[in-house]
Amino acid sequence: MTVPEQETFTVSTRDDAAGRTRMAAWLAGKVGADVEISAFERPSANGMSSDTVLFDATWDGCGGAFVARVEPALDAYPVFPSYDLGLQVRLMRLVGERTAVPVPTVRWHETDPRPFGAPFFVMDRVEGRVPPDVMPYPMGSWVSEASEADRAGLQDATVGLIAAIHGLEAGPDELAFLDAGGMGASPLRRHVDAERAYLAWTEAGLGAELPLLHRAFDWLDAHWPVAADEREAVACWGDARIGNVIYDGFTPVAVLDWEMAALAPPELDLGWTIFLHRFFQDICTTFELPGLPTFLRRDDVVESYTRHGGREPVDLDWFIAYAAVRHGTVMARVMDRQVQFGEREAPESPEELILHRDAIAALIDGTYELP
Repeated sequence: MTVPEQETFTVSTRDDAAGRTRMAAWLAGKVGADVEISAFERPSANGMSSDTVLFDATWDGCGGAFVARVEPALDAYPVFPSYDLGLQVRLMRLVGERTAVPVPTVRWHETDPRPFGAPFFVMDRVEGRVPPDVMPYPMGSWVSEASEADRAGLQDATVGLIAAIHGLEAGPDELAFLDAGGMGASPLRRHVDAERAYLAWTEAGLGAELPLLHRAFDWLDAHWPVAADEREAVACWGDARIGNVIYDGFTPVAVLDWEMAALAPPELDLGWTIFLHRFFQDICTTFELPGLPTFLRRDDVVESYTRHGGREPVDLDWFIAYAAVRHGTVMARVMDRQVQFGEREAPESPEELILHRDAIAALIDGTYELP
């Protein structure tokens, strides 16, 4: 079977020339000097949810390489209904101050939409390499071409990052801003309620229901982990995967993309990490490609996390299933976004927009096998 063609994803509807001029004017007001921006571009191999801009700026003999994370424009058919940039900035600074996790330094946070057309924040750019999403890293990348030993080192170091984030020392009041809110009796219940609301929002955009995901949420309710509501909730990264890490060689040097951060049991991140790799691996299997079947296996992640974090994860199969369901909603929105921009034909059934629908069905039927 042939390798799939690289897909096209619209990452922004904004005019880059105008954006470059507006960014220079705004930054000049911050540093009190004329600013020259010598580069202004968007990454193409990762990132479809937020509007990310890479730029270089100089002023009065100063300057550097920066990254701006901008709230998406409404006409860009955003992946999520809202973007709390303040939450991201607050958690990044907290993690950077109180843990050894490498987090890019946030230089400025602009809440006024007028300078750039939407709120944004600017952080230092960290040099290195990122496992690509397009094409997925198991299909041929520096990750798949690495030795088993180097990949094992990358895997262990990344799981160690997750454990360090969960070990953030902060009181309940300091972490309350991460709680999804609502009427649920626990942070996990409130998180699931928020995901159900996200599904409803996605379906409203589609103009159609996604019955498979409703059945999956019913399964999650029916198999709710024992004592999960009493379990300690921690600061979770949210989008915990290697595609959101910059590596120097195989060493993590920056943790990115905190827009899905939440207050939840630590298994929320671990389930996401394991399933997101399995999602890519399943695509490889479909196209009869080898992929990376021995990478980020559940038992290996558990061993590494237990060693780094000092506690063994529990009910991980439930959280892997939850990750698959959550990702199902995200993929339905992302694929529908492609339809809106003419990058994909509208399918006969809306559920065809969920690329891993067979995996979700198998998970809730108990026939999905994890290595």
